[in-house]
Amino acid sequence: MAQTCIVAGGGPAGMMLGYLMARAGVHVTVVEKHPDFLRDFRGDTIHPSTLEVMRELGLIDGLLKLPHTRAETLSAEIAGTTFRVADFSRLPVATRYIAFMPQWDFLNYLSGEASRLPCFRLMMETQSEALLEEDGRVVGIRVRTPEGSRDLRADLTVVAEGRNSILRGLSGLRSRAFGAPSDVLWFRLSHQPGDPAETMGHAGPQQGLVMIDRGDYWQCGFVVRKGSFDAHREKGLEAFRDAVRQLSPLPPERLDEVRSWDDVHLLSVRIDRLEKWWRPGLLCIGDAAHAMSPIGGVGVNLAIQDAVAAANILSGPLLAGMMGDRDLAAVQRRRGFPTRATQKVQLMMQSAAARRRASGDKGGPPGFLKGIARWPVLAHVTGRLIGMGFRPEHVAPQILAGVRPTADRS
Repeated sequence: MAQTCIVAGGGPAGMMLGYLMARAGVHVTVVEKHPDFLRDFRGDTIHPSTLEVMRELGLIDGLLKLPHTRAETLSAEIAGTTFRVADFSRLPVATRYIAFMPQWDFLNYLSGEASRLPCFRLMMETQSEALLEEDGRVVGIRVRTPEGSRDLRADLTVVAEGRNSILRGLSGLRSRAFGAPSDVLWFRLSHQPGDPAETMGHAGPQQGLVMIDRGDYWQCGFVVRKGSFDAHREKGLEAFRDAVRQLSPLPPERLDEVRSWDDVHLLSVRIDRLEKWWRPGLLCIGDAAHAMSPIGGVGVNLAIQDAVAAANILSGPLLAGMMGDRDLAAVQRRRGFPTRATQKVQLMMQSAAARRRASGDKGGPPGFLKGIARWPVLAHVTGRLIGMGFRPEHVAPQILAGVRPTADRS
């Protein structure tokens, strides 16, 4: 199948864009370097705005049949006091909660639905190697497959490979880094009867613990000072377990389930964004355009919103054979504000935490939590920001009215 659009990266942004382009009638190929989607400790939050997109596409019922847990609110426990951080009950959507679902389940479902569209092709075990350029314009990519290297050409190449994308590095597009004072160490603990009934964050004066209810286990994120992972390893595994025990609401012996450092995975937190997301024939979206902090779990949601905006804006010009630089720039204009605003909020929260540590604060709640405790209505405001973002996207009518799925190919 000849392709009009190539999407490099089969994560949430890439798979959503591939589905939407194919639904619009654009011949699209998504390339993914791994043989499957089974990678742990990835963003597993599906926010209300993303659930609304799935509802608009007619995919919500099938998605919610997959195993997941729901959070109608988000809470945090700090210094022994529990605060309701976000309340999603007043959002202007049908699904007023965050769904916690293994990302591989979401991607398997979306790729399965995309495979029913005649304009869609997915190439697994296909590693992006280089950009193909002619006269200053990107005209495709060179990929490595199990059968060898080959060139894929298209009118548009979209980079959705994440913050460590090879193609982003080769694009020549400049990024602006804003720094991050912390990293996250991810690990699993079993979920037992009597455990907390909701996802909670437990914070101390220097670090915090985030727990995501994944049904039969907890996905735990231990927030540490930037670059301190090696120091934790030198202190030993038992010292690490003890540090987590001080914050965990679970029985102390549960930490014995972390049996070796192989059970602990480092997420190096980064906040940056490209100054320009595109060049002729090329567009970056999601983490490839703007790396986010894990604060609020909004990275996946923003990436999917980028994909919706890109499909809305670019599918028509691609079908007409008239896509130009003005169209690519329009995607960045559309998504630039929510990106900048979200990163601004994340950086403000980081700065506030750093000031509290510098002042010797030993664990009292941050100012914004004190405000929420005093005026509970503010939890609905944070619910709106976390659940919907600054500019939620909706699928354009021309995409919804486009190519219809064929019978299930399986």
